[in-house]
Amino acid sequence: MAKHNELGKQGEDAAVEFLQRNGHEILFRNYRLKKAEVDIISKDHKIIVFSEVKTRSSDAFGHPEEFVDRRKRLLMKRAADEYIYQQQSDAEIRFDIISVSKENGELKIYHIKDAFFHEEDEQYH
Repeated sequence: MAKHNELGKQGEDAAVEFLQRNGHEILFRNYRLKKAEVDIISKDHKIIVFSEVKTRSSDAFGHPEEFVDRRKRLLMKRAADEYIYQQQSDAEIRFDIISVSKENGELKIYHIKDAFFHEEDEQYH
């Protein structure tokens, strides 16, 4: 496995542990729909949370969360819509970003709740 893939896997594993420690029930990892993927689908109380995990070895070129672009957000929304449809759920949903960076050999997690799909993003369907 390539070094960057290993770091990405470590970041996702750390994000899952973080979410579980904070009361989330993990429902699905790496949910795919065509070109769309949601890294983690979890349940936070009654809310279904679709999380994108971004992991970087440093923030020299920007913070990991800055790399979740509009295209990625739209693909996540499509995958989330399909997941909700398949589950026949009417639960409230939320989109989060979990930013993971390596600092002094340790993984640091920054959890951004309700990170996107506010009014200004909706116009880009």
